[in-house]
Amino acid sequence: MPTIAFLANLATAEHKRRWDLLNDHAADNVNVIIADPTSSPGELIEVLKDADVAVPWLASIPLDVAEQLPKLKLVQLLTAGYDSVDVVGLSKLGISVANNGGSNAISVSEHAITLMLSVYRRMMESWINTKDGNWRDGVDQLPVRTEINGKTVGIIGFGNIGRQVARRLSGFDCEVLYHDVVELMPGRDHELGAQAVDLDQLLRVSDVVTVHVPLNSSTCGMMGAREFGLMKKTAIFINTCRGPVHNEADLIKALQDGEITGTGLDVLEQEPTDPKNPLLSMPNAIVTPHWAGGTGEGNERAVVFALSNLERLVEDRKLLSVVDPASIF
Repeated sequence: MPTIAFLANLATAEHKRRWDLLNDHAADNVNVIIADPTSSPGELIEVLKDADVAVPWLASIPLDVAEQLPKLKLVQLLTAGYDSVDVVGLSKLGISVANNGGSNAISVSEHAITLMLSVYRRMMESWINTKDGNWRDGVDQLPVRTEINGKTVGIIGFGNIGRQVARRLSGFDCEVLYHDVVELMPGRDHELGAQAVDLDQLLRVSDVVTVHVPLNSSTCGMMGAREFGLMKKTAIFINTCRGPVHNEADLIKALQDGEITGTGLDVLEQEPTDPKNPLLSMPNAIVTPHWAGGTGEGNERAVVFALSNLERLVEDRKLLSVVDPASIF
């Protein structure tokens, strides 16, 4: 009987929901176990000794534990990002790492567009003003609100999530540009009404710049002073992938100096962030707590995908969405 291990502390409802989904969708011939990632290495080794697949949630498997688990062949993530695990180290132990196969792409793309609209329409300021009993007193003095209709949206990273953003923008009559170092699905840009351009051109002409890239050495800090300086002064910046993709100090300065108009962020360099982070009090910034992907539908797709990869492993078929260790640079 194959065994899949969920590595999570079930102290929060968010963790328990995924555990319940895993149990609900697992076939009768699959053994589903729970492992507390805060346990000692010895305790983890004992609990995971029969696991074929490990599914960490906001956790990782130390290499000194993994090397003591000869049955473990796959670390299956429920997220698109894989920066929380040592892909190269696990690969050397014969353990593959797979991400969620785009299971959260719809959820994150919807959140990205929500941030675009919220920044443009100054949603949080109007909500706070209304909640405080002021109705329109004060908000009519705000800078004029903006439509997304007809705007140029530049998507950096055109994988599962970036493509879903493009798909959802089609109803807004936007011009969609994208930049990606890899053409993952040749020809699909035309199908989605998007045009490939180089990064600098995208930054110069886009009204909205939204990033959807994995975090690695080539993307860490890729949006910094130079990049914000290339953007239109009227442009807004959206990040729903990983915080270190943007240089936070440079972003704050760009907002303060008027180099860009606003930002919508679901991720920050440090999470949880310092309550005194200037972004939390800036009128032209909206920040959500790394919250974009955790919809009920996205969670269910991720769990179903994880179980399908377990089935492929047992049947000795090719695993899906395996992260190439050579891409970690």
